[in-house]
Parts: sequence; structure tokens; C-alpha cells
Amino acid sequence: MLVLHIAQLEDRLVLWGEDSTPRLDLPSAKQHPGCADTDTLLDAIGPLDHGTVANEATVWLPSRGNAPVPSSPLAGEAPKSRARPRIRPWRAPVIHLDADAAAVFLQRGQDRPVLKPGVALGPEVAYWYRARLFGLSLATRQQYLPTVTRSGDRLIASWKPLFIGDDARRLADLAGLMPPSARAVTDVTATQPPSHAASAVLRAFLGGTVDHLVRDAQDPGAANGGFDSAHDAWLHALSSADMAVAAPPDQLQRLHRQVTEWHRPIAAAVNAPYRLCLRLEEPSEPDDDDDAPAIVQGDWYLRYLLQPHEDHSLLLPADTVWKGGYTDDRNPDFNPREFLLSTLAQAANVCPPVAESLQSARPGGQKLTTEQAHRFLDVEAPALQQAGLGVLLPAWWTRRGSRTRPSIRARVKTPTMQGGGHINMSTMLDLDVQVALGDQGISPEELAALAELKAPLVRLRGQWVEINADEIREAADFWRAKEQVSLRDAVHIGLQTDDRAADDNVSLEAEGWVARLMEQLDGRGRIETPEAPEAFQGSLRPYQETGYAWLTFLRRWGLGACLADDMGLGKTIQTLAALQLDQQEGNDRPNLLVCPTSLMYNWQREAAKFTPDLRVMLHHGPGRRRDAVFHAAAAEQQLVVTSYGTMLRDAGFLGDVHWRAVILDEAQNIKNPVARQARAARNLPADHRVALTGTPVENHVGDLWSIMEFLNPGLLGTQAQFRRNYFVPIQADRDQAAARRLQQAIGPFILRRVKTDRSIIDDLPDKRETRQYCGLTREQVTLYEAVLRDAEARMEDQEGIQRRASILNTLTRLKQVCNHPRQMLADNSPIAGRSGKLQRLHDLLDEIIASGDRALVFSQFAEMGSIIRQHVQENFGIETPFLHGGVSRRMRDAMVERFQNDPHGPQVFVLSLKAGGSGLNLPRANHVIHYDRWWNPAVENQATDRAFRIGQTRDVHVHKLICAGTLEDHIDALIEAKDETAQQVVGGSSERWLTELSNAELREVLALSLDHADD
Repeated sequence: MLVLHIAQLEDRLVLWGEDSTPRLDLPSAKQHPGCADTDTLLDAIGPLDHGTVANEATVWLPSRGNAPVPSSPLAGEAPKSRARPRIRPWRAPVIHLDADAAAVFLQRGQDRPVLKPGVALGPEVAYWYRARLFGLSLATRQQYLPTVTRSGDRLIASWKPLFIGDDARRLADLAGLMPPSARAVTDVTATQPPSHAASAVLRAFLGGTVDHLVRDAQDPGAANGGFDSAHDAWLHALSSADMAVAAPPDQLQRLHRQVTEWHRPIAAAVNAPYRLCLRLEEPSEPDDDDDAPAIVQGDWYLRYLLQPHEDHSLLLPADTVWKGGYTDDRNPDFNPREFLLSTLAQAANVCPPVAESLQSARPGGQKLTTEQAHRFLDVEAPALQQAGLGVLLPAWWTRRGSRTRPSIRARVKTPTMQGGGHINMSTMLDLDVQVALGDQGISPEELAALAELKAPLVRLRGQWVEINADEIREAADFWRAKEQVSLRDAVHIGLQTDDRAADDNVSLEAEGWVARLMEQLDGRGRIETPEAPEAFQGSLRPYQETGYAWLTFLRRWGLGACLADDMGLGKTIQTLAALQLDQQEGNDRPNLLVCPTSLMYNWQREAAKFTPDLRVMLHHGPGRRRDAVFHAAAAEQQLVVTSYGTMLRDAGFLGDVHWRAVILDEAQNIKNPVARQARAARNLPADHRVALTGTPVENHVGDLWSIMEFLNPGLLGTQAQFRRNYFVPIQADRDQAAARRLQQAIGPFILRRVKTDRSIIDDLPDKRETRQYCGLTREQVTLYEAVLRDAEARMEDQEGIQRRASILNTLTRLKQVCNHPRQMLADNSPIAGRSGKLQRLHDLLDEIIASGDRALVFSQFAEMGSIIRQHVQENFGIETPFLHGGVSRRMRDAMVERFQNDPHGPQVFVLSLKAGGSGLNLPRANHVIHYDRWWNPAVENQATDRAFRIGQTRDVHVHKLICAGTLEDHIDALIEAKDETAQQVVGGSSERWLTELSNAELREVLALSLDHADD
């Protein structure tokens, strides 16, 4: 076993290794007997595509007798000697890593104890990776300054990180965690162990990391044969690979002096035992007399203080410092007056009132107007904190959620519930609107006084309030003018989905049955479960009863429902039970169900099984009824089942029927709101609408708008409002608050249950997913690189739809290369020995077949399915059915029947993802193999659910084959990172981002790492 270690040596990291097989050809008596040679190291780490230099260094290690103590049992056995370990120097081959190579290696080794089989990583790798993240954070937040340092008679330009406030504490904490081996390497000429403290070593590493990151982002420009001044040469050196400042000696000396003077106040502030602290103090409270106004304001005061870094509870007023009334015996060289003046000058660059106070000789603070105080709270205080200064703000501003703002409180007057169910979502409710502050109302006189003050901060009834009185009065006038609101609009306001309600902080209060309805919608009230319909032939599991009750509740109020259960949890049976109950209660009007063509017959069979009393008609095919004939036939049915394509073609006369309900199965088919299919679905008139889908979010949260607009028009505002309020904050900014607001808005109308939740269902086995990484053969590597070269040549100048089409074409071709050269070349050439992935599949199937298990093998490509089928049949001698789009319905049913029910049936079933990824029940299989990864995990999971569903009695093993070091590897990692955004709302995944990547990002995704090739 080889154990790799990494340490800081001067200005870069070096890598050395312990090999459990001792070397016999040692060039020196001091050579580490268990060290790995250079070739072994290079082979272990693989090509880094960046600068590496082989050399020799001294490693200072705990030793017993004539041998170093191994760092772990993986690296060898400990010496037999009982002597106490002592630090001894050992020579070892090392690999010097430049900044790029170090970044690649650390990224490759993050959170992994083993780099690859036979190669383990020492604890320093994880440590330096963590330290590099700190450097990235400093560079991203621009916590650095340009500087120069002397090197002989030259000046070297570099970017120096700043460690201020929290960063200084993080530096100290990280230094304390440094493994001793991370600083155990010296030059071969060293005669003493490393003497640098951990903090100094860490500072050196972070300095190099930040300098590389900042320098790499600069455009060095052209030197043009010389510079007009040393400052120009310095600026050029800060962005070029040559860090030396090219200028005459006298100019270099002057530049060094000027930069040092420029840094002096910053260095003094960073290294001083104190920091400047600014405390904002509120105006004094008015006297408590009967004539005091309800609304008051006054002058604010910004007080200057010194605060020791070691004791933040001690605050020294600036007035005391100016009077000379304070000395610090522990820091006799510290001059508090000089420090106070220099740091106030720094703060003046950010805060104009501080600059104004410096007009006096000894400022102890500065009076602020209310407007200045509000700007300080909102803008200047965060900037001062970022600069490392202390800021003390009033508790009412800093307490979470306590920046009190007036709100509009709309109280609905609940009408009497009428018999016969005449109240619905269109029922108009009377409104009583007032402006409130917390639980207290604001009178019209107080509101007028607020508007007259025109101040952003006011003191109202003993508490400070941030307010825009004109906006509040305008909004209040708007709501008062409404006088009435529909129950549907009241629901929108109550759920904060109404655009004006969200913008103007409108709250809704209700009583009686309206209050109970609101409580049921937001989950605080219990929804009664009706008895199962008498004609329903079957039994509902507890979680299905919940779904059935929920569908029935929303139908009775005319609200749309999205049942988003995982595949296999029984969305069909819950929907049929709700339809049967509706028919039992006397509603005999027809319902329209739209689904993919492949599921139409499934709905027909399920309805015949569970609800045989429901009259069901299929509307599909060239012989289907049209116009008046259809209307007459539909009127005699309880359920009309059609496909999405037929729905679009027949939208005209389908829209002439006012349906009891319109139900969309696989509702992700309308995720594109501008598609004709989605518009046609939205135009179908109905009392109630239902969407059934296991993947309400397929691409991004934008899919939700289209589904919700179908279910409850206007719930999420217009498409532009949805984009502004939710899509951009969630997708671009990963705004957790926006995700919570969206979840709150849609929560009452989406019911999402997953099979892995034991509180939902406890009679399913486990699903165990593994990624099976495969290598590439030499032929695959050659083809992969050829496709990359062709893609780079074509995409460089492409834009828009042409570029997106080119990217998708390239991704498909690369995926075919990873699958098998024969698929990409389409030449009917031999199969064996040409694909690392096919070999991995062969090995998996060898074990599965030998154990008597059954497997589903999915591929998105029909050509690859044929290759797999041929390979399995020729090598294992077993029948292997292949289900694809060209298989007739009769043959499809026969294949499923044999695989599922024949004890001697095929053990391997190959399916194309489109034809077999949905609508099939195949729990006889307990292995699912995804031969080529789909770029939408939601679709992939749907295919897995053919086996992982009700009826499965064994653990399901899901094997995902990935060609390591290729686009499949990179895309898998990217999808895993992006998947969390959709999960915050309802669960789902994303894929369209692939075509939106820049050329540079795309190169990273498509790049080929040859260290994973088979040969």
C-alpha cells in the first residue's frame, strides 16, 4: 500500500510517499527505507496537466533505531525497537506541485482516504484542501492587498491576504489543527528540523494561494518594452507570471518605501491589540406625560470606542483616550491616541458622518439625523464590519425578525355557511382593512402623522420602527377601496402568494369556517377522511387514505391539487377512489383524464379493477368520435381518457365540454408554459383540476409555475412576477427565504410522499444505489478526444440555438463513445474487448445470474440496447428480451408477463428508457442497471421504480455505470450539487443547465482524464 503525504516547503507544496514494500537500492544511508520513488509517485497521482518537478528533500520523522515509524499500518510495520521515538531526518524523493497542480490534486483527494486502489492519502491532504478553501474565500471576498517584498536586489510583486476580525480567528483555529507532518519537510541541505510555527506555515500557504488566484484572474497586458514608472511596472508584475518589478534600482527603493508607508496604518490596525468600535445610540425617550405625542423622533449619536481584541466586554470611550486617562500596561508600546486617529480616518472612507466629525480636534462621536442613522444601519455598518471594525447596533435592529414595519391587516367578515354547498371559491367576502404595528392598530391620525414626518425611523408607542409611511398609506387605500374580496383571493392573500400582499406585508385574519379553511390549507387544521366509496373494489393503505381525503377536500372547494407521490405509491388508486366518491355523491358529469399514450390502457385496466361502476371511454386513434358525436358520448361517461397529443389535436371540441374535473397524469408534460400542449390544457374548462406526477420539478423550479397555473390560475402571479419573486432568487442566488416562501405558497396544493420515508410506508425493502466506475479502452480514448477536438472547432463561434444544438449533439456522441465504439461508429463491428463499460456490465451480470437474481438493464439508446442484448445472449447463453419503441403492444405485454411471472423466464430484461421507463410493474427484478446515465435524475429514478415499488419483497440494488474521468463523471457530480435546489421546494432535479454553460465550463465538463483509461 502506498500512503501519500503532502507538506509545505518554502513557497509550494511537495508530495512524498510511504510504500509498504521497502526499497533495496537506496542511494544513501539516510534514504527513507520505505519511501516511494518518483515514478511510483507520478503513477499514483496520475497526470495533473500542470507543473510538477521531481526532486529530493529531507523529511523529519519520528524514528526508532534505524527506521522511521510508519504513519499508519498501511505504510508498513513499526520498528521492533522499544526505544523512545526521536525526530530524525530522512531523504525522500518528492514531487513539487505548483499552484495549479496542487489545486487539482487537492480537489481530487478531498474527503477520500484512498485516492485509488492501493493508494491511500495522509491526513495532510484533507487539511490542505480545507486551507485552500479558506484562501478561496479570502480571494472571493477581496480580503487582500497588493504588496512588494525584497529578494536580493529585486522587488517581487504579490497579493497579500488580510486577516481581519473573523478571518484572524479562523486563521488561528486552522493553524491549531495543522498535522505535524504538514510542516515536516525541509531542503536537503537543512541540518535542523523545521522551526516555523504552524501559523507561519499556514500564512505562507495562504499567501501563495491568494496570490495565484488573484494573479490568475488578471490580464497582464503587454510590457511594450518598458514602463513609464515603477508603479506601472509594479502593476504589470502583479498580473504576470514574472513577479519581479522591472525598474531602475532608485525607483525600486522609492516604490518599496511608498508601499510600506501605504501599508503602515493597515498593518497597525490589523496587529493592534484593540479595534475601533462605533456604537449607534438612540435619541433619549420623551417624558411620560399625557401630552406626549404618540410618534416621536430626535437626534441620534454615533459614539467612538476602543475595544480590546481579547475582551469585547471592555469598551473605552474615545473621550477618555483623548484626555490621556488610559494606559495599557500589557502593551506599553501601543499608542491609543495615534491608533484612534488612524482608524477613524479609515472609517471616514466608508462613513461620511465620521469624516465630518474629524473636523474637530478630538472627536468622541458624531450626532446623526434620522436619515443618517437609517443609512448607517442599512449601508455603512455592514461595510465597517467587513473592514474589521466593531459596530454596536440597537437590539431592536439586530434581533432576528424584529425590524418592525407597519403591516396591513385585512379582516374578512365570514358569511353564514349556506345549505346545499353554495359557497365556493368565487364567494365574495366583506373586508375590514386597517394598518397595524404588530398586534396594535394604527389610527388614521397616527398614519397621517407618520406620513408628515417623512422619516425612515420613528419611535411609535415605545418602539422604534422602520417605515415608509407614504407606501403604507397608498397600500391601505388600495385595500380599503376593494371592500370585498373573493374567497379565492383571500386564500392567495393568506398564503402570501398575492403579488401585492407579498410586496406590502398584508396579513389576513378570519373567523368561523373561513378560518377553519385557512387552517386546513396551511396544515394546522385536520382534514376529515371520508369513508371509502361503497363501489370501490380495493383497500387503501393509511397514506393512500390521506391522499384520497386530501383530493376530496380540495375538490369540494374547487381548488387544484397536485398529487406528487413517488412512482409506485398508488397515485392512480387514490384518484380513482376520489372519482368514485364524487360519483357516489351525485355528481354524474364526465371527468377528463389526459396521460401519455402508453398509460391510457393502464388507466382503463385499473379503473375496471378498482372502480368497475365508473363508465370509462378511451378517446384515441383514427376512429375516435368528434364534435357533437363526442359530446353526446362523453355525457354518458364518468371518465374520458385521452392522450396529450389527442388533447392538443382535439382541443376545440374538448374545450366545449365543462368537465367536472380535468386530470393530468405525468403532468410534467406541461412544464413548458408556452408550449401549445400546456396552453391547451389550461384552456380546458373544469370545476376542479388535478395534476399527477412523481416529478413536479424536472428541470428547475420554473416548472412549478406552469403546473400551478393549470391547477389554480393566478396562485403564483404572472410568469414575470414568479420569475422575479421566486425563480431568480432560488435558481441564481440559492435564496433559502425565497424557497421557503414558495414552499409555503404551493404547500397546500402539493402532496408529496416518498417511498423511503418509513412514516409513509413501512412494507417496502431498501433501495441501495451504487456508482460503478468503468475505464476506457484505448479505442474509446481516441474516439473521445476526436469528438472533443471537433466540438471545440465547431462551437467556438456558435451562438444561441445553433450552439445549444451543437452542445447536445456533442454530449450524445461522447456518451455513445463511453457506451461502445460500435454504437458511435454504427459499423456493425465486433463487440468484445472494446468497451470498459460493457466489461463492467458483464462482470455484474455474471454475479447476478450466478445467484439466481433478475435484472433490468436500461439504456436511452435503442442501438446500445441491441448491442447489450447480443452480448448477453452470446456470452451467457440465455434469452434476453429487449423492449424498445418499435415493439408492439402485444409483444410488450408478452415480454412483461414472461419476465414477471414465468419461473423459468429471462433473468435479464433490456429496456430502452423511453419505452420502459414508466408504466411498467416489474418487482420480480431486484437489480436495476443504468448502463448509460440519463442527464435528468428524475427520469432515471422513474425507471428504477419499475422494480422498487409495491410488491417488491427484496432489497433493490441499483447500479449506475459511469466512465470515470469523462463527461459522465463530471455531469454526475454537477447534478448531485444542483439537485438540492429543487428538493427545497418539492423534490426534483435539473438538466437544462448543460446547454447554458460557458465554453470554459463546458470544457471542464467534457474534459477527459486519461488516468482512468484501461490501457
